[in-house]
Order: sequence, then structure tokens, then C-alpha cells
Amino acid sequence: MRTFFLAASLLIGISPLCMAAQIYTWVDEQGVTHFDAQPPQGREAATVVTPSRPADKPSALPRSNTIGDQKAIDQSVKKQVAEQQAQLKAFCEQARTNLAQLQNNPRLREEVDGEMRRLTDEQRQERTAEAQRQITENCL
Repeated sequence: MRTFFLAASLLIGISPLCMAAQIYTWVDEQGVTHFDAQPPQGREAATVVTPSRPADKPSALPRSNTIGDQKAIDQSVKKQVAEQQAQLKAFCEQARTNLAQLQNNPRLREEVDGEMRRLTDEQRQERTAEAQRQITENCL
């Protein structure tokens, strides 16, 4: 099986070289045009000019501009990452402060519909667990 794939790949690899051979054309006595890789014996034949692959066009932008653009993109990404890290740090500090208040203060109150209500022990435990979960998921 390997030899089959090896032979097939070699044939495919060599095929462009075969196609690069010179092609001759001529017209016989009946007016039929022939194309062949071998010129006819005793007859004049014209060579068919095959179009070659067009040359690669140089890029429109000089390389220095491309590098400058990449540096600007890199700086922009670094700035965004730094902002995200600063936001995450502020979030973590606030979450840790809230957790400390929930754990150390049994008489916490919250404002609901314009009036202050005291948190029950169950509510305080739920919020403590939620704060701990957020800290473990988002903070180092």
C-alpha cells in the first residue's frame, strides 16, 4: 500500500515536468492541424508557445510599513490586556473586601426598594459562598 502511494505521489510530482515539454504544431495535406511532442519527419512545424506562470507581484506595501503596522497592533493588544488585568485586579480586591465583610459582620443590611433590611443568616451564608466561588474562579 505504501509503495502505491509513493508511486502515485512521484507520478503526480513529475507530471508538471512532462507538461513543460515543447509542443509542435503542423497542418497535413488534408488541412488537419496536429499537435505533438515530436516534430513530424520531413515537414516544417511551428513551436507552440505556452504561457508561463506570471511573475509574483511585489506587495503594494513596503515591508517597513508592515512591520510598523504590526508594532502598532501589538501595542494596542498589550494596552487592552493591561486594562483587562487592571479591571480584574480591582474586581478581585472588591470581592475580597465584600467576602471579609460577609464573614466578619453578622449584622449586614442592604437597601431594597428604598428601605434598609437586615440580611438573614441564610442569605449571608449564600452570599459568602457566592463571593468565595467568584474569587476562586476569577482571582489568583
